Amino acid sequence: MRVLLSCQVKLAIFLLLSLHAADYYPPPDSGGGWRTRPTDPRFHPVFEYIRTTTRHGGLLVVHKGWLIYERYFGRAARDATPNTASCGKMFTSVAMGIYIGEHPEQFPDGLDQRVFNGNYLPGAIGGPHTAAIRLGHLLTMTAGIRGNNPGIVRGRNVRLDPPGPDGWEAMRDETALSAGLWCKPGEGYSYATSSIHLVSMILRHLSGRELERHVEEKIARPLGWLRWGWGYKDRPLSHTPGGGGIAVRATDMLRFGYLLLREGRWDGRQIIPLDYVRKLRTTSPYNPHTPYSLQFDVDPARGVFWKTGSGGHALYIVPKSDLVIWKLGGRDEQYSEKNTGLPEPPYDGSREGWQSTVDAGEAARRTLQMALAAMAARP
Repeated sequence: MRVLLSCQVKLAIFLLLSLHAADYYPPPDSGGGWRTRPTDPRFHPVFEYIRTTTRHGGLLVVHKGWLIYERYFGRAARDATPNTASCGKMFTSVAMGIYIGEHPEQFPDGLDQRVFNGNYLPGAIGGPHTAAIRLGHLLTMTAGIRGNNPGIVRGRNVRLDPPGPDGWEAMRDETALSAGLWCKPGEGYSYATSSIHLVSMILRHLSGRELERHVEEKIARPLGWLRWGWGYKDRPLSHTPGGGGIAVRATDMLRFGYLLLREGRWDGRQIIPLDYVRKLRTTSPYNPHTPYSLQFDVDPARGVFWKTGSGGHALYIVPKSDLVIWKLGGRDEQYSEKNTGLPEPPYDGSREGWQSTVDAGEAARRTLQMALAAMAARP
């Protein structure tokens, strides 16, 4: 009887702790911020590895709603707001998911909606195959729009000749509309920044508002972000670049990851439609070529999905472990006020001249591998 009571007490405590973790949402940093626990030493080797991969950066880890690790180096700091490059793509995807949930009548076919036409993209140049492009293709980068090499067809690498535009140039409206196709829609994957920028153009056309306004109203304000903005201010872009560039404080990027971890819910509100969150965190029927969903890399076997950005940034969400990890990186210019329009934090110059010899993709994979191993190790 005593053993049975002991088991029942332990079960009750476990359920109470689980419920508390699921119901917790951090207030803004101006109102107390994340609840914290002592720095978890298991993540020290992960942080030291990151220092070998990027000039500026940091590591933040949230487990069950507790901030258990936060360290920075170089220009990175909690209040730094670097241009996180392609990490901005996930905000374009989520903003579109929210908009579809609020205006389903504009997308009667959902992600299957054919969008390369004047109803969704004024100025779209028709062709023999572009009429078949669906919203799901654009979101998973399988619309056939030219992007980076290699392309992937059913798991096999192929070479695009020529490749498509990249970086900020791919986020000019006229460039995105005229990038051209390298294969029929749905028949191959290529990481094409123009593809997701087209999604932001659709959102802008249908709503009459810039992507940045949608993120402000639907994400930044409800989650309690402090100072933030969008980079590429030093480039000739007329609209919010849907292919990247969001500039967010480190603990606020964690809030976005935590929103995804909690399946789009925040403090009693379903901010992102549940079905959309579940689509972005697993493989997509629109992309049978590689495990890349609605702007996230996915690993269903390990229950992980993540998004990387040039310069060494990466946001990892691990629902199985109730875990969010923000790997902060960045080159000098990504922290520049000229780029982001936001003040730069003090910097002691300690990383001047330092250069990485580690491939960015390998650094992102290795960081995830080490972080998962650290989490699994006995504390």
